[in-house]
Amino acid sequence: MTGNRHETIGLSNEDVLYMYETMLLARRIDERMWLLNRAGKIPFVISCQGQEAAQVGAAFALDNKKDYIAPYYRDMGVVLHFGMTTKELMLSAFAKAEDPNSGGRQMPGHFGQKKNRIITGSSPVTTQVPHAVGIALAGKMQKKDFITFVTLGEGSSNQGDFHEGANFAGVHKLPVIIMVENNKFAISVPVEKQIACKHVSDRAIGYGMPGVTVDGKDPIEVYRVVKQAADLARNGGGPSLIETVSYRLTAHSSDDDDRQYRTAEDLAEGRATDPIITFASYLKEQGILTDVLENEINERIMAEINEATDYAEQAPYAAPEDALKYVYAEDGGTI
Repeated sequence: MTGNRHETIGLSNEDVLYMYETMLLARRIDERMWLLNRAGKIPFVISCQGQEAAQVGAAFALDNKKDYIAPYYRDMGVVLHFGMTTKELMLSAFAKAEDPNSGGRQMPGHFGQKKNRIITGSSPVTTQVPHAVGIALAGKMQKKDFITFVTLGEGSSNQGDFHEGANFAGVHKLPVIIMVENNKFAISVPVEKQIACKHVSDRAIGYGMPGVTVDGKDPIEVYRVVKQAADLARNGGGPSLIETVSYRLTAHSSDDDDRQYRTAEDLAEGRATDPIITFASYLKEQGILTDVLENEINERIMAEINEATDYAEQAPYAAPEDALKYVYAEDGGTI
């Protein structure tokens, strides 16, 4: 990352510094969750590490006061920008009653928060694509001024829901952005065994929409292409398919051992281009980030995470009977 690229696309120094802080916050929360899992305090982690640049760059190109998002399970960077807090993410990890996503009913990574227009996700992968497309249709029918943004992994792009949602969005020219976060592995299956085309974005022509593949380790470039797609959607130009390519720096989840299917060389290559490190280097080249400021940001983030961890660990669990909430009618009523 050389030259001042961010100002040429309308991003200020304050904007890119905020993007870096959000990326770093997502990384540090994720790292804390792994420690808590290995200590036996939380049951499960599904990581965002390596994909923060794509997530934050894309989210920053949207309007987090009016747009709707349907994130997939790794999208901590997206939901942080849209208003979910560190404390709320920790409450979810500990499955506590105050968890805004599901009241402690769901696994971590099942994001959902009505006040911030974060559409609730479900465990079957890719179901969020038709949901996002349906909300975009509703917005278009009601002449509402918003777009929807949905993410998924490249493995999910091989599911029927992806085809059905993308095809419907293309036919009806709906204001939706479909972003595939290609981290090169669908659990243990490498991308070359998942798709026959060179890029997931090559499929866009079949749905009558633009398709772009972008370096998912570069938040400025991701911002640029998502901003173009957002402007197109807002002006009635219909949907776009964006593919961000990055490395998954962890195992698929805390229940996976990626040493069974990944080489040490592959992991070393991913770590060498870690977007947290490369974006910090860019900001330092531009005189925006100094070592002193970097330490201050990290210390502030760690204090926030420590406070959130302590709060969530001590917070009460949901009452056992709450498991039946929204499942059966109450007080003799009907569903």
